[in-house]
Amino acid sequence: MERLSLIYASTLFDLALENGAAHEFLEQAEYLRDVMRDKDFLQVLVHPHIHAKEKHGFFEAAFSGKIHEDLLSFLCLASEKNREKYIPAALDALIDMIERHLGRAMAKVVVAADIDDRQIEHMKRMLSEKLNKEVDVSLEVDPDIIGGPYIFVDGYYIDWTVRKRLGDLSSYMKEVYAI
Repeated sequence: MERLSLIYASTLFDLALENGAAHEFLEQAEYLRDVMRDKDFLQVLVHPHIHAKEKHGFFEAAFSGKIHEDLLSFLCLASEKNREKYIPAALDALIDMIERHLGRAMAKVVVAADIDDRQIEHMKRMLSEKLNKEVDVSLEVDPDIIGGPYIFVDGYYIDWTVRKRLGDLSSYMKEVYAI
């Protein structure tokens, strides 16, 4: 499954560069990805009793004039070949490819409690300086980590959580004192 999604994404990425439309494709792929996160939409998309022609008509009605014709053609092609389930993964891969091409990264930051905009901006600046690229932050709250953040960005995992430090301390105590 992943291979086919990457093939679709690579083809769309090449088309975006060829058309000089990387920013446009990025915006529109994010829009499509967000639309496809809706469970009802996804159920219709992969429903076996809805024919490809009906799906084409739906795509035309829903997205014509809102997305690039190559993205619309991709949706129609995937439905024609009964490969609708690959669309979300292909969009994710396309977004990642374009962001890398544009020198951007998306950081998923998980914290124990909400943080304010000033702290988020500080985190963006710090990560941007370290990675030498523009970094956007997606924030998630998980009270189980007790305190401190953990961050997924550009293939890196950074864990500064209290939960992790307590676990490290526990391991150290067991190793040193044979507890």
